[in-house]
Amino acid sequence: MNETKNPGEKTLSVAPKKTLTLKRSGVEQGTVRQSFSHGRTKAVVVEKKKRRIVPPGHEGKSEAELAAAPAVEPVEVVAPAAPREVEQKPKPKRPAVVLRQLTEEERDARAQALADAKVREVEERRQAEEEARLAAERAEAEARAAEAAALAAAEARASEPEEAAAAAEAAVPAAPAAQPAEERKPATDAERRTEKRAPQRPTAEDGEGDESRRGGGGGGAKTAAKKQPRVAEVKPVKRTEERRRGKLTLVNALEDEERARSLASIRRRREREKSRAAMMDNREKISRDVVIPETITIQELANRMAERAVDVIKFLMKQGQMMKINDVLDADTAQIVAEEFGHSVKRVADSDVEEGLGGGADRAEDMLPRPPVVTIMGHVDHGKTSLLDAIRHTNVVAGEAGGITQHIGAYQVEQSGQKITFIDTPGHAAFTAMRARGARSTDIVILVVAADDGVMPQTIEAIAHARAAGVPIIVAINKMDKPDADPSRVRNELLRHEVYVESMGGDILDVEVSATKRMNLDKLLDAILLQAEILELKANPNRPAEGSVIEAQLDKGRGPVATVLVQRGTLRVGDIVVAGAEWGRVRALVTDRGDNVDEAMPAMPVEVLGLQGTPEAGDVISVVENEARAREICDYRQRKRREKMQARGAAAGRTSLEQMMSQLKSAGLKEFVLVIKADVQGSAEAIIGALEKIGNDEVAARVIHSGVGGITESDVTLAEASDAVIIGFNVRANKQARDAAERVGVEIRYYNIIYDLVDDVKAAMSGMLSPERRETMLGNAEILEVFNITKVGKVAGCLITDGVVQRGAGVRLIRDNVVVHEGKLSTLKRFKDEVKEVHSGQECGMAFEAYQDMRVGDIIECYRVEEVARVL
Repeated sequence: MNETKNPGEKTLSVAPKKTLTLKRSGVEQGTVRQSFSHGRTKAVVVEKKKRRIVPPGHEGKSEAELAAAPAVEPVEVVAPAAPREVEQKPKPKRPAVVLRQLTEEERDARAQALADAKVREVEERRQAEEEARLAAERAEAEARAAEAAALAAAEARASEPEEAAAAAEAAVPAAPAAQPAEERKPATDAERRTEKRAPQRPTAEDGEGDESRRGGGGGGAKTAAKKQPRVAEVKPVKRTEERRRGKLTLVNALEDEERARSLASIRRRREREKSRAAMMDNREKISRDVVIPETITIQELANRMAERAVDVIKFLMKQGQMMKINDVLDADTAQIVAEEFGHSVKRVADSDVEEGLGGGADRAEDMLPRPPVVTIMGHVDHGKTSLLDAIRHTNVVAGEAGGITQHIGAYQVEQSGQKITFIDTPGHAAFTAMRARGARSTDIVILVVAADDGVMPQTIEAIAHARAAGVPIIVAINKMDKPDADPSRVRNELLRHEVYVESMGGDILDVEVSATKRMNLDKLLDAILLQAEILELKANPNRPAEGSVIEAQLDKGRGPVATVLVQRGTLRVGDIVVAGAEWGRVRALVTDRGDNVDEAMPAMPVEVLGLQGTPEAGDVISVVENEARAREICDYRQRKRREKMQARGAAAGRTSLEQMMSQLKSAGLKEFVLVIKADVQGSAEAIIGALEKIGNDEVAARVIHSGVGGITESDVTLAEASDAVIIGFNVRANKQARDAAERVGVEIRYYNIIYDLVDDVKAAMSGMLSPERRETMLGNAEILEVFNITKVGKVAGCLITDGVVQRGAGVRLIRDNVVVHEGKLSTLKRFKDEVKEVHSGQECGMAFEAYQDMRVGDIIECYRVEEVARVL
């Protein structure tokens, strides 16, 4: 019994009279080692047998028909060897030859291989045709070169029989090389590769051919014949086949040292450049309105014109100006450039950025009543802050050093359902600028005068500020609880300064109050409301806010903080504001009682948090629409400030005759250099103003830097470089600054009362003054005789006419009422003894130090010089 198994499997053959055996016909057995991770391997026994694949469309045909069909490439199938001991079960009969069906991936691979073969065949055919064409051209060129060489040889033989004949015989053998392209055998791939590798050197024949082609006729051939020995020196000509390399293949990439760009690539690049240039030329020119400020960079001008900066620079180069992209143009040059490029120009000034910042005037129908703003002014220690504390039911005086106000404060109280805003100003003489700012920001001024003290200098100054601001005055006669209070005296003294109160027949309200006893405070508030009703104070709250900075400081935890009085509009959290040369977004609004609010109405004082830097007291604060506008305005203001400082420095540098005289006068001026750091801007301003007033022609205080906030390490570095003293007013130095000051030896002085600060600086400046020389007359002596003593010199015998003469004191020798010598005595003797002093009526001997010209009758004046310390 025979069973036919599938090809590639073991065949079980059973004979009636034979033993059971395993037949392995046409099967190859081998071992394959498989590799796994972590270095593990395994040996696997495999068997190989070739199968016959049925071509597509020949399924189900017999062996004879399959044999007649085209041969199909056999596929090796690897299958693991089956164990010999296992007995195979009989399977249904199958055809003797079973062809494995191809998978989809194999079909795609075969199709791709066929396509690649066709492409390769087409490429090889094209290359063969190209090489045949090049060979034909080369053969034709060689034939022409041979013909030209033969003709040249014939002519040369006629003129020069021997030399030309030899040249012709050398040139003629090149003719057999010109064979038809059809007779030459096509080169194999190996030969082509060898030919490519071999360096191409010019031969004599090539040189002659080139010369004949360049020469054109017989004359060129004759020249070639004459220069035949030097043909080998001609440089190799780049062949066309080297440039026409065609497709980049693996062979070309490995064999060629350098691959040049193909002609098609160069042609495509040139066409792209031409199309791009044509597009740029054909582009429609757009005329724009270009805004040109006073100065503008080339880059910015090109951006505004939507032109290339290179084109602008080219135009300027044609005008003879060599400039870079970041160079600055003036407005006239920028206008010429813009008009040359076909744009219209709109000239603006730098100050135009502030146009429309404050807004226009408000309409009458938009105005609503607002609270009055009241400023309390008066002399120091007349009870201004105490009166405000009594009205607000607080105790601000306890928080002020020395019991005097050194900051400007803004508060709001309510009386009879109506709000009143109070601004408290210092009364010290150094805070003149604070009082002036308070008067400018107010509607009503309350002039506080102490009933026991009367009108004082700062009271008169407050009256002047109020009149300059054009605001009404209400007189509050304070300290009426004291036994020596005399309000009539106060009213009479106010008459001298043209302040006429109602009780004296005038139109100015006056109220007698007492802050400590809380007497008549309601009358004072009613008078304020009455005056505000007369003024009819109104503002438009439905517009962007605008106000003034009352005070500014640098808080360690909150950053720059500005106390702002809103004058019109409504200030809200999130608004972008500009305050002087600083800007920022409002992060928080804090009232005088420490409450956070979302908005501030007109006449409401609030602390504004969120500014980029600390503004100056008195700056106007305005709301702008976006950050770009805020930056533009601040950049302009900072630039103007720098220009003003530079102009001041330049003016100081210019020299005139008057300035030269003042410089000569101040050449010996000593300066007390200071760095001032204060808690608020107004205090720093007041300190600088007070220090500028002290000093004289010999010594003066110079503040090289002032700021708001604590003392930092940079302040110490500046003081060290300038040999200055650091003064902190209500601020302290951090640890780094203290360590740096101790290391470099910079003195830091802390103050919280402006009196003490000014007095200490004045005392220090007084120590810089040179002491005063005070001369005291001691006595006179008359020379009676002059003795010439050996080894001593001349000695004058004198009579003390008055006073006393002391050894070591200063003496003058007077002759005919003219001082001829001034010096000291070298010796003073009474008889033969050295004495310290000689009194009136006694005789003595005197000798001068380094002076011998003494005569009888001269007068010797003795005096003593004392140095007395000076004070400012």
